[in-house]
Amino acid sequence: MPIVKPRRKIAAFASKPPFKPEELCMSKPSVTRTAAARIPTRHGDFQLCYYTNTVDNKEHLAFYMGDLEQAEAVLARVHSECFTGDVLGSLRCDCGEQLDRALALVANEGQGVVIYLRQEGRGIGLEQKLHAYNLQDQGYDTVDANLMLGHGADERSYSLAACILDDLGVESVRLMTNNPAKINALQAEGIKVVARVPLEIAVNAENQGYMITKAKRMDHLLFSKPFASSHHSDLHEPQPTN
Repeated sequence: MPIVKPRRKIAAFASKPPFKPEELCMSKPSVTRTAAARIPTRHGDFQLCYYTNTVDNKEHLAFYMGDLEQAEAVLARVHSECFTGDVLGSLRCDCGEQLDRALALVANEGQGVVIYLRQEGRGIGLEQKLHAYNLQDQGYDTVDANLMLGHGADERSYSLAACILDDLGVESVRLMTNNPAKINALQAEGIKVVARVPLEIAVNAENQGYMITKAKRMDHLLFSKPFASSHHSDLHEPQPTN
């Protein structure tokens, strides 16, 4: 499986000095691909790319299959890290199952990418997410729990995902998501989203309240969109273009 060529003139597979927060500036975020390797999975062989960046000291990743250089309407998932769901198989959320479903859909097409962003707990980090879980066990929903801890309901950013898609040479995407805000954020970063691919997972007794909150309070397109306002449809679900 060929490794795609970076579109920008970046130092691919180059080393990077240690991250220093004081060196951050208001310039546009950028990424550098420093390593890549073939990863065989039960879904098939993928390429895993490791990225450093100018925004944080985290290891953001791209997991892709097929040739993405100048590819149109690429099946893509921008997945935010969820240690409890992705690794431990927690039933509190749908994250781990969404990740697995996305990989299966990419493998079925033989082309696509899952970008893995290290922004645990909608950006608040694992420790704070555990505190939020304790509040949820006391009866608060996932949004109120974050707010009570002094965080925003969703602190994630998708600027680095846009940089990674650009580096891989992707021209446009069919985005696997239930989250309209993610579509809007990527479009704001210059990513052409030509269609939304729903990624609904079966609700269980542990995540039912969480899923309802995502639909009611965060406008996620779930449960056949019973809580979605009509004015969202045109903006959030772009149709395929010829």
